Amino acid sequence: LPQRLASLAAAAQEETWQSRQQLQAQRQEMARLQEELSRARQDGERWASALQRAQREALEREATRGAEQARQQELIRDMKERLLELLREKDALWQKTEGIDTPMPSPVPRDPGLCARCHKDFRLLSRRYNCRWAMGGMGVALAQCRDGSALTSCSLSRLCQGKVCHTCSVDMGKHGRCCLICYQQKHPQAT
Repeated sequence: LPQRLASLAAAAQEETWQSRQQLQAQRQEMARLQEELSRARQDGERWASALQRAQREALEREATRGAEQARQQELIRDMKERLLELLREKDALWQKTEGIDTPMPSPVPRDPGLCARCHKDFRLLSRRYNCRWAMGGMGVALAQCRDGSALTSCSLSRLCQGKVCHTCSVDMGKHGRCCLICYQQKHPQAT
């Protein structure tokens, strides 16, 4: 009986030792799993914050893009309106030039930055042309003026001052452009 009890006690101790070993291994495994879980949670939180930041940036970019598109559409609309205004102005000026029936021009404005005929400002989009006939014919014009002619190229050069806009000028080919008044004076059959 004492041997049996001793063998049972030894077996119980062996079993207890194995149970403790298993318990310790399970605790280590549980600690490792908890550490992995903690890292996974940190990674999840990091990825969630990165996702929120990316979504916020995407929304901001979309809002910026929408605002930029709205500005561009407004700019396009304004440019179309300005283009229509310029076309209407060009048509009105063209109709005025077609309705000219007297060769006598209106008085020249004193501001050299205005077209001598239609008084349009010379700006970035409205080019100024020098009347080639009035500028080139100055020497001959002075002689004609001394002769007492009614409407000479000398008086014309003073009237147009050599500065007219595109609408108020005529293309003379390789000689450049000429104001309508000088052109009509030089080519009376054109009127």
